[in-house]
Amino acid sequence: MANADQMKALLKSHIDGDEQHFYSVAMQIAAQEARNGHERLAEELRSLVDIAKRSRIKNKTIPIARPNGELANILSVSYPQTRLADMVLADSLLAQMVRIIREQKFAARILEHGLSPRRKLLLVGPPGTGKTFSASVLAGELGLPLFQVRLDGLITKFMGETAAKLRQIFDATENVRGVYFFDEFDAIGSQRGLPNDVGEIRRVLNSFLQMLEQDSSSSLIIAATNHPEILDHALFRRFDDVLKYELPSSDHVVGLLKARLINYAAQGITWKHLAELAVGMSHAELTRAAHEVIKDSLISNQDTITELDVKRTILERKEIAKHLEQIG
Repeated sequence: MANADQMKALLKSHIDGDEQHFYSVAMQIAAQEARNGHERLAEELRSLVDIAKRSRIKNKTIPIARPNGELANILSVSYPQTRLADMVLADSLLAQMVRIIREQKFAARILEHGLSPRRKLLLVGPPGTGKTFSASVLAGELGLPLFQVRLDGLITKFMGETAAKLRQIFDATENVRGVYFFDEFDAIGSQRGLPNDVGEIRRVLNSFLQMLEQDSSSSLIIAATNHPEILDHALFRRFDDVLKYELPSSDHVVGLLKARLINYAAQGITWKHLAELAVGMSHAELTRAAHEVIKDSLISNQDTITELDVKRTILERKEIAKHLEQIG
């Protein structure tokens, strides 16, 4: 069997995430077993290493879409593994998400009949209600890279430069299929003619409207805003679907807390009482509270999380949110 040094090498390579060294040590152990006359064990070890390598290659996300050149300053890319089951949504919003995913998965069939699947989406609602997470879920469900548009790289003070950078993004949607996500979209989509409107922003919005309408790629283009009331009205008809996000209801708070805490929670927790206490909190605040409870229990070496633990953390998060609101 493996000696002490080989066992230590296996553990260290696993901790370091060094797959190649891990496989190398495993093959050394297999060779040693063969020399010791344990041919069957050696063959089983070699077979397991081969299976592990094939499985890793099959499941590994290959970064085929990495922005370079000027695009590297405008787009950041990730490869989400999140799924729809990770979200807790209102029934109507869940139905919209399911419909978008299904239309994308059956896009070829839809296109054959001269129709287009939904892929230009506008997400509206208060901060922390799941808009950004939804973009990750759509990318994860469809196995696509998520490109987040960096507003600090997109919007400049030089006339014409922002529109030129927008053109680069829409060119990218044609070249690399993915989910292209414009967060805080009101920065470029505000109504023309507002008191603070300047000519450059108006030109940028006009450019965006034209590019969005002309875009015929297979990518998903998603814009999200906390302030739909200041968006230009011409935008709404350019999108295939508008998804409205709201603060979670009491039932959704229960669902979200259970989804995050059920594996750690003690018996007898009254989830409805906790939901009543958490009314008014966003999805993001509730998720953060749940994570704080879990971390505290791990640090304290607790086997389970109690109702009092969750209650205390919810109150802390609400107090922090109140303080931040006063500062703002």
